[in-house]
Amino acid sequence: MFWNEKKECKYRLDSREKRVGYASRVRDIDRGIGAFLEFDPQRLFDAAEEESAAGPASERNSSAEEGALSGIPFAVKDNIAVKGFRLTCGSRILSDFTSPYTATAVEKMMAAGALMVGKTNLDEFGMGSSTDNSALQRTHNPWDPTRVAGGSSGGSAAAVAAGMVPCALGSDTGGSIRQPASFCGVYGLKPTYGSVSRFGLVAYASSLEGIGVLSASLPVMKTAFEVIKGADEHDQTSGTAAGPPAGTRTIGVVKNIDGLSPGVDRGYKNTIEELRSLGYEVMELDLPILEYVIPAYYTIASAEASANLARYAGIRYGYQNDMAEDPRELTETSRDQGFGPEVKMRILLGTFVLRSGFQEQYYIRAQKIRTALRNEFDRLFRGTDVLMMPTFPVQAFQHDSTDMDQFQQKMADKFTATANLAGIPALAFPTGFEDGLPVGMQFMAPMYAEERLFKAAESFQKVFTPQLSPAAGGEAQEGPQAGCETGGPSGDDRERRRS
Repeated sequence: MFWNEKKECKYRLDSREKRVGYASRVRDIDRGIGAFLEFDPQRLFDAAEEESAAGPASERNSSAEEGALSGIPFAVKDNIAVKGFRLTCGSRILSDFTSPYTATAVEKMMAAGALMVGKTNLDEFGMGSSTDNSALQRTHNPWDPTRVAGGSSGGSAAAVAAGMVPCALGSDTGGSIRQPASFCGVYGLKPTYGSVSRFGLVAYASSLEGIGVLSASLPVMKTAFEVIKGADEHDQTSGTAAGPPAGTRTIGVVKNIDGLSPGVDRGYKNTIEELRSLGYEVMELDLPILEYVIPAYYTIASAEASANLARYAGIRYGYQNDMAEDPRELTETSRDQGFGPEVKMRILLGTFVLRSGFQEQYYIRAQKIRTALRNEFDRLFRGTDVLMMPTFPVQAFQHDSTDMDQFQQKMADKFTATANLAGIPALAFPTGFEDGLPVGMQFMAPMYAEERLFKAAESFQKVFTPQLSPAAGGEAQEGPQAGCETGGPSGDDRERRRS
C-alpha cells in the first residue's frame, strides 16, 4: 500500500536522481496515453529544493497534515489554476493563457509537501464524458487505448491508472471525477459541495461543481482530501461542518435499474451480493426521481455556463481574432473560432432557458426538482447510512463510438449528477473487471459524511483491490506512481470477474 508499517511513504521523490528518472519514465508512458497537456515537474522540484534549503517550514505549513504528502507527485486538471502553468480548460480560446495565481486546493497540497508535476487533459471547460471534446489533444484509456478515458477529468484518471502519479485533482460538475475513475479502474471522490474551496477552479456551473481527488489508493485519497478541505476566505461558499457518525451498517441500493450494459449490470448485481457477504444490511429502494435528474441538471448547468462563459470576449485575455475591425466583431469571431461545438451548444441552451418569459418554465422548474431531490435524499438517509448505485450505464466506450453519441452520454449522467444536484459527497470505487475492462460503482452519503464513504470502500477492498493498468508496466512498488502500490486481486478472483 501507500504507507509502510512505520506509516512512512514507501517511495518519495526525495532526490534529484529519483526525480530525473521519474520525469523520463512518465514521458515515456504518456506518449501512448495523452493524459498531460503540460508536464514540467522540474520547475516545482527546484522550488521544493530551494524551500527545503531555506530551513523549517513556515507556520502556514505546520498543520497536522504537514509532510503527509512530502515528495509525492500529483497532477492537476487543467481547469484548476497553478501559477506559471497554462490554464487552457482544454479550449482553443485559452490555449495560450498562463495562470497568474494558484488555486487554494493546490496550494494546500504543496504546503503538505506534495509536488505538482503537470496539468491534465479534459473535455473543453469540463463539458463532456469522454475527454474527446478537448480541443488540444485526445486522451486514451490506459486499459485499452482504443477507448476513452471518460470525462471530463479523463486526463487525471488516466494519469493515475497508468501509474504516472499516485493522485490527481479533478473537478466534478455532474460526475466528471467519478465516471472517468470508473472507466480507468481507480477511486474518484466528489466531496460535499463547499467542503473544498473552489478558488482557482474555472467556473462552469458554480452551484454544482467542486474540486475532488482521484487515486488508486484509498490512504492517498483520504490524506489528500484531509489536506485540501476546509473554509477559504477567497470562496464564500466554502466551509466546514461536523458530519454524521462514520459508522456504516446499512447500504441502500436502487432496484430495477434499466438500461445498463451487460457488463455493468453483472458488476452491479455482483457488488450487491458482495456487500451482503461483507455483513452489510442491503436495502432495496425505489428512486423514481432519478428520471428527472437529467433535464434538471442540464437546465441548471447550461444556464450557469452561459453566464460564466460570457467573460470570454477575446478582449482582455484568451484567443483573439486579429482581423476583427471593431469590438463586436472581435467578440463574435473570437468566440466562434475559440469555442468548440459542445461549449457553444450549452451556452445557447443556457441562454434560451434564461430568456425573459422562459425562466419560470425551465430554470425555476429545474430548481424545484433539485429541491425535491435533496428532500428525497434526506428522507433516504434517515433509513440507510450509504447509497450505492452504478456510476455510468456502460464501461469505457470506443473513441468516436456511434453507440454513445453526445446525447446518449448526457442521458447516461443521471446516476452521477444526482450527487451534484443534492450537494452530497460521492465516491466511485472499482468493483472488478468485465470483458477485460474495469467496472466501477459509487457510494453516496449525507453531507459532510465522507468518512462513511471511505469506510465502505475500505471494507470492499476485502473483495477487490484495484490494480494499475498495463500501461504502468506492472511496477506497483517502484514505478513512477511514487508510492501507490495497488496490489491486484488473486488470479482466481481476477478471472472470476472477467467474462
